Amino acid sequence: MKAVVFHGNGDIRFESVPDPAIIHPSDALLRVTTSSICSTDIHIKHHGNEMKVTPGTILGHEFVGVIEEIGKAHSPFSPGDRVAVSCTYSCGECYYCKKQLYSQCLTGACFGAMGDGLNHGAHAEFIRVPYASRIMHKIPDELSDEEALFVGDILSTGLFGAELGNVKKGDTVVVCGAGPVGICVMLVARLYGASKIIALEMSKHRAGIILAPGLADHVINPSQEKPSGIIKDLTHGRGADVVIDASGDPRSFGNLFNYVRPGGSIALIGVYNDSVNFPIYKYWWKNLTIRMGLVETNKMEQLMEWIRQGRINTRFLITHTLPFNEIMKGYDIMDKKSERTLKVAIKAGMISEKSVP
Repeated sequence: MKAVVFHGNGDIRFESVPDPAIIHPSDALLRVTTSSICSTDIHIKHHGNEMKVTPGTILGHEFVGVIEEIGKAHSPFSPGDRVAVSCTYSCGECYYCKKQLYSQCLTGACFGAMGDGLNHGAHAEFIRVPYASRIMHKIPDELSDEEALFVGDILSTGLFGAELGNVKKGDTVVVCGAGPVGICVMLVARLYGASKIIALEMSKHRAGIILAPGLADHVINPSQEKPSGIIKDLTHGRGADVVIDASGDPRSFGNLFNYVRPGGSIALIGVYNDSVNFPIYKYWWKNLTIRMGLVETNKMEQLMEWIRQGRINTRFLITHTLPFNEIMKGYDIMDKKSERTLKVAIKAGMISEKSVP
């Protein structure tokens, strides 16, 4: 089969690899029908060695597919089922899984990223899914692949951020970064009852994307304005109840603590790849709750139900759709980081014009 394979920093290739096979009774084999290219995939492309990604790993962790084969373990699934799959897998039995810290599973990993070298990802025609019955979820017939595509990663991350921040009805929430993850945070925060959402975003185009449908009530450009003063003006001088950082930018880390009110919450869900210099003596007196971490994806069925009910829509995040044989073009699009690019969807079975004889 064809797949996108990491060979080292700056070296990913679209090449032929062996088809996956059932290894453990709890495995399933999926035919990948739709996947997306995540900013994390681009980061792996350039920094995979530092992230301990094993050369030879197939990339891709945000996907949906159709079951081709099921291992011998008891399963509620059958070949032919359409499923959404978590970006991470977990055993359900270890110390951390029993504490519902599935992202910390002792034998788990993220597809196409850090893992044991067997955690091949979804930028391929087929994928082996470990612990399949735990991390796969049937897609309701009413939902398209595109509608369900993000529930296993960025939409779960948005929900995770809102829960880390303990967003409640009537809260003012500041979201740092209006990329796909930040937008998913806003969607869930509004569903949780946030009365005012303030986004920090430098792109005028992305500001329009979130203001027009009311995902955010205010957008502040931190390169042109002073967010702290504006946030205080919008919150009667107090500061936000919750600040959620979806950017992972060490340069702006310290400013987060200026945006939140005393007794408020800060949630860090952006991926930080460098250290921060934090003057803790300036902020310890504010009685803040600070939480951070890797996404937990244990509410995928709830997210799909909200989508089915029309309470959440993420379809608009797909700004580009390409056939599988043009996936490297999709990587180039994401790598250029245009402000008009949010998510690139990759479709199996879609044929590009140049591939037609």
